[in-house]
Amino acid sequence: MFNIPLLIVILYIFALFGISFYASKRAKGTEGFLLAGRQMTTPLIAVLITGLAIGGASTIGVAEQAYNVGLAAGWYNVAWGAGAICMGILAAAKYRSMNITTVPEMFEKFYDVKGRVICVLSQITIQLVITSLQYLAGGAILASLLPSVFTLQSGIITSAIVFIGITFVGGMWSAGISNILNVVLIYLGIAIATIATLINQGGIAQIAVKLPQEVPYFHWVGGLGWIAIASWFAVMMTQTMSLQGTVQISLSAKDAKTARNGFVIGGLLMLPIGFLAALMGIAAKGIYPDMSATLALPQMIMSLPPVLAGITLAALWAADVSTAGSLLLGSATLFSQDIYKRFLRPGSDEKHLMWVTKFSVIALGALTFILALTVSGILKTIMIGLSLTTAFTIVFLFTVFAPGLARRNSAFYTNLVGIAVIILWQFIPAVRVFPHVIYLEWIACLVTFLLVPIFDRQPIRLGNKEVSALGQTAK
Repeated sequence: MFNIPLLIVILYIFALFGISFYASKRAKGTEGFLLAGRQMTTPLIAVLITGLAIGGASTIGVAEQAYNVGLAAGWYNVAWGAGAICMGILAAAKYRSMNITTVPEMFEKFYDVKGRVICVLSQITIQLVITSLQYLAGGAILASLLPSVFTLQSGIITSAIVFIGITFVGGMWSAGISNILNVVLIYLGIAIATIATLINQGGIAQIAVKLPQEVPYFHWVGGLGWIAIASWFAVMMTQTMSLQGTVQISLSAKDAKTARNGFVIGGLLMLPIGFLAALMGIAAKGIYPDMSATLALPQMIMSLPPVLAGITLAALWAADVSTAGSLLLGSATLFSQDIYKRFLRPGSDEKHLMWVTKFSVIALGALTFILALTVSGILKTIMIGLSLTTAFTIVFLFTVFAPGLARRNSAFYTNLVGIAVIILWQFIPAVRVFPHVIYLEWIACLVTFLLVPIFDRQPIRLGNKEVSALGQTAK
């Protein structure tokens, strides 16, 4: 059974590297490698953001949660889609008009150096943790579906080699072009596997008979409740507007209109996949009521015919490839642009900076591999980590829409408070007065930003050129 799925995965790996070497011919210079020369079209932007969103959390993580709470787990992907659409409408075109490379660069451009420093340290930490979770998910997929070939550790190693390799070779062009294959494979594999599973189990009615009656497995909301689902929307609509991985995609667009349209289309593409993964998790609960929830989706795939199992296996792995590649490239961009070029060697020429960027892909990839061996709880870890982006989003929104309320120290202190909230939430249970840390983050960071003008009278740097780029009226 395992030979055919293994063959499909091997062919998929060869296809990815083939695309990456083709893409490398277009990735000329640092901007070509990091931002695809700012020439991405609307379809490429759409598949880039879709591929970034549909990763281990959106497939394995959703099925894992659906095993316990039902169809409501599928709202995770809808929240991601809503975040992408929100980014498209409010922020993507604004970012593209700024002509920057990273979010921390924007912080220094409008605020100060210490704002850039605290931003890059926070951003790179978030992205490395989330990238490591993709390695973990990739290793779990290979080990669960090809146990005669992979252990969890060897699966993580294989995932790391592929993720790092294709990012190193082709950069943003590789991510964009390969995500055409990834997104098609993800939707084809998950959709066919879900339909086949429902048919094999006699339909939803037959599955429902086998499920515990105390949990509303087929209720759209009941298994989680609106409060928990609302927290997902709050997190996703926050992080899409300020996480380097998502912002870098908008900066790669050929113009502001392309950035906006690509995010909106990508957000619409994300909507159904979560509920398909949730149905697989529910079916697993009916058939295997006592198994580990984490194995829900892999176990269902193992019961499929070999060819279909292989396609679905490659689809799940494609989800991790697409997410890990974009995040790893974003982390390398942060290091090369905001740490190395800005502070360690400001006079670096183009060729030198290109090799520093590629070396950082390998170095940060190795670091995320080490992290992958220690982290657990995919969905929970991601949701807490992404909450830290609240400070970045608040700074961006005020910079663009209400610059008169911003001060030179606003970015630094807002980020400092955001970090403090996460630390307190993790180690002092008494501060957990809200159902999710994202609500406390928004309150604390927003209050901080608005209080800074009391002791800081120095406005942000906003010349006529920047005012025009942000769509404001020059004074």
